[in-house]
Amino acid sequence: MGVPVVGCLCDVCQSTNPKNKRTRCSVIFGLPEGNLLIDTPPDLRTQLLANGIGVIHAVAFTHSHADHLFGLDDVRLFQFYLGHEVPIYCEPNVDAKIRKVYDYAFSTESQTHVGSRPALDMREIGLDRFDVLGAAVTPIRLQHGPRFEVLGFRVGNIAYCTDVNHIPEESWSKLEGLDVLVLDALRPESHATHFSVEEAVEVAQKLGAKQTYLTHISDRLEHERTNAWLPDGIELAYDGLELPLS
Repeated sequence: MGVPVVGCLCDVCQSTNPKNKRTRCSVIFGLPEGNLLIDTPPDLRTQLLANGIGVIHAVAFTHSHADHLFGLDDVRLFQFYLGHEVPIYCEPNVDAKIRKVYDYAFSTESQTHVGSRPALDMREIGLDRFDVLGAAVTPIRLQHGPRFEVLGFRVGNIAYCTDVNHIPEESWSKLEGLDVLVLDALRPESHATHFSVEEAVEVAQKLGAKQTYLTHISDRLEHERTNAWLPDGIELAYDGLELPLS
């Protein structure tokens, strides 16, 4: 829902600490040949402006839920900067959802004007490593609840794993030797489709990344209080967080 949550009067939603102001999850990898955006949340335009991001050169999707997809129309601007369609990397089920939700982007009718619909270059990915913008990206299979599969992504020694409550056995090896792990931790209590804080800490300690940041966090987690009791090397992420890409 983002924080503050509409209509909520809890202390986190009423907080003046900017690190308790949370838009919906996304991340950008600054790669040798441009910016790779992971997911297009409904807050995308606001996020790009707030963080001084000029151009998106390609997009990859973890999955097709609304809070990770429904800002896709905002990428229509970048076709003008790039001079070509925006490359979109996703699994077939995400491709199908995009074509359904944004059917106008794939219309065969002539446009009334250039840019009247997003220009998207759909590129299928699976679990094999793929190259984009001068870098190798490794997809990681994750479970977002018992019946829904999503992807995490690793670039160099940073891995981004949002919307997960189970890591399949075959995926652990792709998460070894990390400098930074960004991991889902929705709230203190267990959840059907997300790691709790305790579960995320257990995963982080098992993987042994040098630093772990918890993301997709709800208004149940006040930034300073939560960080005060998290183990060393684990803390809450926040909007605008920048990390060196190794």
